Amino acid sequence: MGKRILLWVAAAVTSFCALAVSCLFFRAVWDRIPEPTEPPAPIASAPPETLPPPSEPEPEADWRLILVNPRNPLPQDYQVDLADLGDGFFIDQRVYPALTAMLEAARAEGLSPMVRSAYRTHETQQALYDNKVERLINQGYSSEDAPREAARWVAYPGTSEHEAGLALDIVSESYRDLVEAQADTPEQQWLMANAHRFGFILRYPKEKQDITGIGYEPWHYRYVGEEAAEEIHTGNLCLEEYLSQTPPPAG
Repeated sequence: MGKRILLWVAAAVTSFCALAVSCLFFRAVWDRIPEPTEPPAPIASAPPETLPPPSEPEPEADWRLILVNPRNPLPQDYQVDLADLGDGFFIDQRVYPALTAMLEAARAEGLSPMVRSAYRTHETQQALYDNKVERLINQGYSSEDAPREAARWVAYPGTSEHEAGLALDIVSESYRDLVEAQADTPEQQWLMANAHRFGFILRYPKEKQDITGIGYEPWHYRYVGEEAAEEIHTGNLCLEEYLSQTPPPAG
């Protein structure tokens, strides 16, 4: 009887040990099984009203307000489509209607305005500048001072509004000299008072020489468009002052 009990106990112990070993084995295997991962959340598409608006294209600079002066030369690739004024003169074709209207209005008042100079090629501007330098040297200016003085009266090539096709010299038909006395002619008096109505400004006023860097030219008119011309005229500004305080409109 005692022997049977011992055998039974031994069998139970063996079964228990086998069961324990099996549990440990399966636990080890279970621990090696990776935890299931959650599927990635779908990417939510934002409703149209929350999306940022499309970026606006950069506005193009207003061609009417391009600044051309000793500090701002024309781009080397600058091109202009020209309209023929007759007598060998040309101007930007976009300016032609306003110029024609202005000259016709002056003539309707019994005046005789005359175009003395308009668009110039780079080569023509170079020749005019070189000629001015030479004449100043002949007057006694040194070879160092003559080019600087010349640039006050004849723009250095590449820095002339005439090369942009937006400027022209207008004189009285009865008095054609490009001198300060030109300001006293009836034609210039009318132009100074009325040019802004057609989009033109007297580009180099006497009291603005320190700003423009150009001597007084009461014959040089520049097209800037009617809106800008009105503000420049009423504010007694030069173009440099106007552009420094007013962002140029696009278009």
